[in-house]
Amino acid sequence: MTRARRLRLRVFRVIVLVLGGAFFLVPIGAMFEFSTRGNRVGAPRTLEAWTTIVTYPDLLGAIRDSLGLATITSVGMLVLLLPTMIWVRLRLPRLKRTIEFLCLLPLTIPAIVLVVGLSPVYRWMAINLVDTIFLLSFAYLILVLPFAYRALDAGLSAIDVKTLSEAARSLGAGWGTVMFRVIAPNMASALLNACLLSVALVLGEFTFANLLSYLNLQVEIFQLGLANAGTSIAVSVASLMFAFILLVILSFFGRPRKRVAPERTGLPYPIAAAGPR
Repeated sequence: MTRARRLRLRVFRVIVLVLGGAFFLVPIGAMFEFSTRGNRVGAPRTLEAWTTIVTYPDLLGAIRDSLGLATITSVGMLVLLLPTMIWVRLRLPRLKRTIEFLCLLPLTIPAIVLVVGLSPVYRWMAINLVDTIFLLSFAYLILVLPFAYRALDAGLSAIDVKTLSEAARSLGAGWGTVMFRVIAPNMASALLNACLLSVALVLGEFTFANLLSYLNLQVEIFQLGLANAGTSIAVSVASLMFAFILLVILSFFGRPRKRVAPERTGLPYPIAAAGPR
C-alpha cells in the first residue's frame, strides 16, 4: 500500500468517525442544553431538572423493573435458544431452517399486532395467576429471538461443534456437559453479544409496556414528559448514558484475558532425560 493511499484511508476513517460521533452526540448535546434552560428567557442555566430526578419514586421503581426484565429476558433467551440450537446443529440438522424461520418471524410482525394477540393471554394471567410487570419477559423473549438467534448462530458457525462434541462424548461426557462446559465456553463472545442485544432492546422497549398498562423506564419517561418537559429530557439523557455505560461494562466481561505464563527465575530449563547410550 502506497503512502498516499494509506493517508487517504486514514482521512476517510477520521471523517466517518467524526460524522458518526456527531450523529449521536449532537442530539444528546441539544437535549442536555434544553434540560438546563431556565424557566424564562434570559434566565441562568440550572440543573433543577436533573436534581429532581430522584424525587420521582415511580422513576426509580421503573429503572429497577427494567433492569429486572433485562436480566430475566437474557437468561430466558439463553436457556431457550442455546440448548435448542446446539441440539439441532448436532442431532437434527434438517430442522435448522425451520428453527431459523421461527426465530426470525417476529421481525415480520409489527409490535402492535403482537400486543393485540397477546393481550388476552396477559389479561388471563393477571386474573388467574399474578399481575406483575415481570410477565413482560415472555413478550420480550419473543422480540429478542431474531437478534439473539443471529448472534448465537454466528458463534456456532465459528467453531467445529461436531468435533468438540464427539471428542467430549468419547471421553464419557454427557450431553449437558457437552453443551454447557465444552461448546458454550468456546462461544463466549456470541453469548455476550446476544445478551447485549437483549438488554438494549428491553431497556428501550415502549410499545408492549404502554399498551399492556405496565410502567417500565420508557413509559415513565413518556409520562414525565406530559408533566415536566425538562425533567423528561434529563431522564432521557440519563437513561441513554446509563444504558451506554452498562453495555460498555458488560462488554468488558467478554474480552478474553491474556494468559501469560509466570516467569520463573533461577530454575533451569527442562532437559529431556538422556536415554541409554
